[in-house]
Amino acid sequence: MTLNNGTSTTLDEIAPGKLVLLVNTASKCGYTSQYSGLQWLQDAYGERGFTVVGAPCNQFKGQEPGSDEDIAEFCSLNFGVDFPLLAKLEVNGEGTHPLYEELKAAEDAEGQAGDVAWNFEKFLIDVDGAVVGRVRPVVEPQDASVVECIEENLPA
Repeated sequence: MTLNNGTSTTLDEIAPGKLVLLVNTASKCGYTSQYSGLQWLQDAYGERGFTVVGAPCNQFKGQEPGSDEDIAEFCSLNFGVDFPLLAKLEVNGEGTHPLYEELKAAEDAEGQAGDVAWNFEKFLIDVDGAVVGRVRPVVEPQDASVVECIEENLPA
């Protein structure tokens, strides 16, 4: 995978030994305000072995049209985002990023797996790389179910 600054990396390098909330994001979506909640989670749990990783994606009605640099600037200026952002990637279809190919096998709270439904779908990945939570886009980052799952899976 690639960070939004062009650096090739892995999830282990981005967040070694951390619980990761990977979220496909978009700057022009009805859920874009969720960046605030994601940053809140980062601030609240970042020092306890947790990080949010944003994965900008332009596959849902073209709601992430900017360059990687534009996206980073937008997130920083409008939401104070300081968690890592990946370069734009695809989460569904023929060009699906390999990480998302694996993630989509995880089930959500209703037992549904498969394609990412929309922007701001969230995957909680433990330190061993297992998906311990899949949260659909409509659920806000600060929802009690998300916070509870984070707290239950923080590294010791």
